[in-house]
Amino acid sequence: MSKPSNRQGLIEYCLRQLGAPVLEINIADEQIDDLVDDAIQYFQERHYDGVIQVPLKYQMQADDLARGKAPEGGSSGITTTTVSETVGATSSFKYLENSNYIPLPDSIIGVNKIYRVHGSQTMGAGMFNIKYQLMLNDLYNYSSLELLTYSMVKSKLETIDFLLNPLKQIRYNIREGKLYLDCDWNDFTEGDYIIIDCWRALDPNDTTKVYNDRFIKKYLTATMKKQWGMNLIKFQGVKLPGGIELNGRQIYDDALQELKDINDQMLSTYETPPLDLIG
Repeated sequence: MSKPSNRQGLIEYCLRQLGAPVLEINIADEQIDDLVDDAIQYFQERHYDGVIQVPLKYQMQADDLARGKAPEGGSSGITTTTVSETVGATSSFKYLENSNYIPLPDSIIGVNKIYRVHGSQTMGAGMFNIKYQLMLNDLYNYSSLELLTYSMVKSKLETIDFLLNPLKQIRYNIREGKLYLDCDWNDFTEGDYIIIDCWRALDPNDTTKVYNDRFIKKYLTATMKKQWGMNLIKFQGVKLPGGIELNGRQIYDDALQELKDINDQMLSTYETPPLDLIG
């Protein structure tokens, strides 16, 4: 019972932390469901254990290429939309609305990069790949080949490949759910696969250990306590049988302080700090 493995088990655990069944916790089931969803969302978006880095395989579809490739005489994947704004003497601006994107699942939190699409690369592919040719022609001589020379040659070839065939530029926003590929879409054909290095939010229904996460239990208990206090504030001064009076304001204020401490702990302990920008 102390290690919840499902949604209902987590709810019952938090209610016991608030005093149930000794006390009646005045929170509606609908409110509890909302609080559980909010807690899981907060965990997935901020906690380093709420996501996992995965390679996502995506196959190019005909409608993707229709959006991304340039129409005759136009720019690749770009449409122009006029937005009216009033700033000083200027009242009209134009911005470029890109259509060169592929849709991603809602579970994708962030994207690092896409791996290079092999095909028209300078290093070649298949049996014409330079690495393949080096292995084919020099393998017999590895007993006398200096590894330092081999490493330096490979580094130089990789540098040439990087300069002539750089990584695809991407843009992604979790709320939009679209991965923009700022590249030459003529490199893609229907049926091509791309590999996306991304971060996927853990689904609690598949990874049930999420319900037993120490942070989730602590955070959800505090949010339920806050909701309990908000509900009781409306009945301040009402006495229960036996002369007992629940202080909703005190419960609410205590929950706010607990949430502040939890959020501070998230920033200092559980959240991955943003990387410095160099350049």
